[in-house]
Amino acid sequence: MHIVALAWLYVTVLMALTESNVVAGILTLLFYGILPLALLLWLFGGPGRRRRAARKAAQATAGDQPDPSP
Repeated sequence: MHIVALAWLYVTVLMALTESNVVAGILTLLFYGILPLALLLWLFGGPGRRRRAARKAAQATAGDQPDPSP
């Protein structure tokens, strides 16, 4: 997934460099590259965030219970 993100950023940086002025290049990089990529990574990162939260909650509840050994 990260290789796709890097490739997309590479393409959008090259697109931004070919723009006629600096403002157009910055807007191209922002609206074609950074914002869509941030949204994509946030959406596809959801399952991993849920797994980490569940693992953290399980560790917290396991730490709250007393030791069953005598």
